[in-house]
Amino acid sequence: MASAVSEIPVDEPEAQEEVQSWQLDHTRAPIATKVVVAGGFGVGKTTFVGSVSEITPLQTEALMTQASEETDDLSATPDKLTTTVAMDFGRITLDDDLVLYLFGTPGQQRFWFMWDDLVRGAIGAIVMADTRRLTDCFPALDYFESCGLPYVVAVNHFEGTELFEPEDVREALTVPKDVPIVIMDARKRITVVESLLALVARALETTPE
Repeated sequence: MASAVSEIPVDEPEAQEEVQSWQLDHTRAPIATKVVVAGGFGVGKTTFVGSVSEITPLQTEALMTQASEETDDLSATPDKLTTTVAMDFGRITLDDDLVLYLFGTPGQQRFWFMWDDLVRGAIGAIVMADTRRLTDCFPALDYFESCGLPYVVAVNHFEGTELFEPEDVREALTVPKDVPIVIMDARKRITVVESLLALVARALETTPE
């Protein structure tokens, strides 16, 4: 598997890092937190991170190999040529004083051994789901339930697929009623931001006073 670390611009041909107010005022100390973006293979984690990152997102991708094709379900993503082999990394500032560092996990099962390290220190997780392959997000749901990390389910709605209501997805996944479920499009910044805000609120709700 040919692997490479790449810095890929988003939206514009030559993306420039967005300077935040807290970077210019050395008397301010923003709250920096870590968020994990998880889910099955090809669900849109790399796109999610890249859509909102105010810095050029760091991506570790490798070309798909014959071995990958034999073990990964490509039926819903026939044009996918690469896969994340380590992590995606980005940063977004919310409300000037809250900085989220986004860590996207590899979706393939053979890379799950990295999850413990990526999750360490995180305030919560976004579990991305594709309604065509809901079972692909079960391992992530089980993982975060078992370790007690707050999470939000973000259903990435792909063009040409049926749009389901959040409660329909909740029933299909048997997710607890207090876990937020949002319908979003990983390509659209506003819906990604809304997912992250829902996670921050969820993390605050579950944090002991």
